[in-house]
Amino acid sequence: MNHWLAIAIAIVAEVTATTALKASNEFTRLWPSLIVVVGYGTAFYFMTISMRVLPVGIMYAIWSGLGIVLISILGWLVYRQTLDVPAMVGMGFIITGVIIINVFSKSIGH
Repeated sequence: MNHWLAIAIAIVAEVTATTALKASNEFTRLWPSLIVVVGYGTAFYFMTISMRVLPVGIMYAIWSGLGIVLISILGWLVYRQTLDVPAMVGMGFIITGVIIINVFSKSIGH
């Protein structure tokens, strides 16, 4: 499997699981709780696939950075949580960092 596809699946699974984590109501609701467990298990499995090619630090930076931004967007859309300007600027820096890693780092195989 392509390592970029694997990391994309890991990110989607983690974002889905984290979104369901709030809906699980401290694991008192069955279906959201199951989504959390399956989602994180899926995320970690596909992270291991991407680590066949990507260094762990680079893989984790991409996974966590994009996850933070996507979770924040879903928090706004699903749970009506708002972000202030410093939070949005910080996420802009995270996106910039992921772009810099992908475009300029010689640590990853393109």
